Amino acid sequence: MAMVSNDPPSRPSSPPEAWAPLVHLARRARRPLDRFLQIEAASGIVLLLLAAVAMAWANSPWAASYFRLWETPLGVHLGGAAFERPLAWFVNDGLMAIFFFVVGLEIRRELHHGELSEWRRAALPALAALGGMVAPALLYLSIAGAPSTRPGWGVPMATDIAFAVGVLTLLGPRVPPALRVLLLALAVIDDLGAIVVIALFYSAGISLPGLLVVALGLGLLFAMRALGVRRKLLYVIPGVVVWAGVYAAGIHPTIAGVLIGLLTPVRAWLGPRGFADTVRAELDLLSGVPSGALTTHELAATLNHVDGARREAMSPASSLIEALHPWVAFVIMPLFALANAGVSLRGLSLDRGNATVALGAAVGLVVGKPVGVLIACAIALRLRVATLPRGLGARHLVTLGVVAGVGFTMALFIAQLAFRDAAMLGAAKVGVLLASALSGVLGLALGRWLLRETEHPGAAESADEAESSTEL
Repeated sequence: MAMVSNDPPSRPSSPPEAWAPLVHLARRARRPLDRFLQIEAASGIVLLLLAAVAMAWANSPWAASYFRLWETPLGVHLGGAAFERPLAWFVNDGLMAIFFFVVGLEIRRELHHGELSEWRRAALPALAALGGMVAPALLYLSIAGAPSTRPGWGVPMATDIAFAVGVLTLLGPRVPPALRVLLLALAVIDDLGAIVVIALFYSAGISLPGLLVVALGLGLLFAMRALGVRRKLLYVIPGVVVWAGVYAAGIHPTIAGVLIGLLTPVRAWLGPRGFADTVRAELDLLSGVPSGALTTHELAATLNHVDGARREAMSPASSLIEALHPWVAFVIMPLFALANAGVSLRGLSLDRGNATVALGAAVGLVVGKPVGVLIACAIALRLRVATLPRGLGARHLVTLGVVAGVGFTMALFIAQLAFRDAAMLGAAKVGVLLASALSGVLGLALGRWLLRETEHPGAAESADEAESSTEL
């Protein structure tokens, strides 16, 4: 008697219209790229490469083409109305709004159920971030406090999360998970502080009509939420309205991205269990229908239910972070680096004013960041307003402070807002690039010297706990 198998038929290895050998070749070629993109340091590597390309291009015989590229005018013309801006503006004010949107999403998620959801866990990275912002700003002002150079005080305040995490990743098993989490929390708060600084100190005069447009966009967003609109793509409409209103109000338009990110829901409708129940019910329905008895319309309805359950298994904030993070990390930030890291050293004038800008930015990042982070941590631990995560000690905090001095993306962004003078902007960029490279190298060297490989987690944890009980 022949045995009848109830196992479902296996899925073909390629779609019916595809040529199997070509599909197989494409999959083999894609595997190394997939592995590369899964490495946490990959985004930092791409940023570094594009920054190097920008510097080489801006100082090559083809330098004119580099600057001409970013000055290319783009826009739309409708009758007598026109909106035209250079390509660099679309990168710095347009695409970077998406970067800040993802930053807002991450801050919202961390405040709801992440490292910042409990004040005892949030206190140490919050105070460390505050110290790491105040000390660099004060150091910068002590070096470049003249009226013409003073606007750059915000340049050395922010940490570049991609590069910083990349440095820790290169240290491998020497870095305990708690140190990585502490750096991520510090960087999130650091970004929030930079956003506040941009909104308060690097925006033009506030225009009331623009604020009314912002209110209109936010009202539309809240109305759509109240009506239960769940299609994320539809929220692009109020997002664009808020962006346009913020821009018209004289506030930097990237703040619109942060606003929308902070207002994005962080709670899932169905969650994993609801998704599983919905899919199970739909599968039971399909399994009870004879083959060929299900109409195309009925099958489409079933698949729509499954797709809706898949969409609502995660919160909107989490799903948007998952969808946008690769684009931000490997497209938007590298484009920003390519557009802004190109500094022509030929025409760079380092007279007294410009030299103090470069020196202030560099010293603020390389010295101010670790000093501010360590002093803030020492005060917080001594006053017992914060606790040090298990397994961490003073040597981990020293490494953390030095790595926090890598300030590439946000520092360059603030420099663009701080200086309209091309010479001062170029000097600030040189200071940021040199400081970020130096902080990265120092972080790697100190990490290899101070941190030992955790081959025996139990012993390492006991030693670190003993060390963490000592005063900084």
